[in-house]
Amino acid sequence: MEKEKKSILIKYGICFGVASLITLGVFWLKGFFTDSIGVNIQILSDGFFVSGILLLMYAGMMFISSEGALIGISFVLRNVVLSLIPMGRTKQEIYKEYRERKLAEMQAKRTSGNHCVLVVGLVFLIISIIFTVIWYTNFYNITG
Repeated sequence: MEKEKKSILIKYGICFGVASLITLGVFWLKGFFTDSIGVNIQILSDGFFVSGILLLMYAGMMFISSEGALIGISFVLRNVVLSLIPMGRTKQEIYKEYRERKLAEMQAKRTSGNHCVLVVGLVFLIISIIFTVIWYTNFYNITG
């Protein structure tokens, strides 16, 4: 149990570190601490939004690929490569066999509890929304 908790903490730490590096990169590119407080809050919101969305898109791709949605694309690409190799077509299998083999391989590798990317992405997205609301309520002026 202790080893399992340590493994989960390491996964969350790595996800948080990657998201923080992305956020700091956006801060650096936008020139954080060089403008007024309103612009800095916008930059904070942008940094957390970019890292949150990137992590959420990665989590979505992991979910899609674990469900077998990309098996058809990999089958086509495999057959294209095999057609370019001399005598490569002798190893050809039909799509039904290929899909069954790949789904069996995915079931063997499937592990539960890999939600760290999703959770960290959602946390960073929520932080971004909070900074956007702060900016909107304090610095957005509509003059009419």
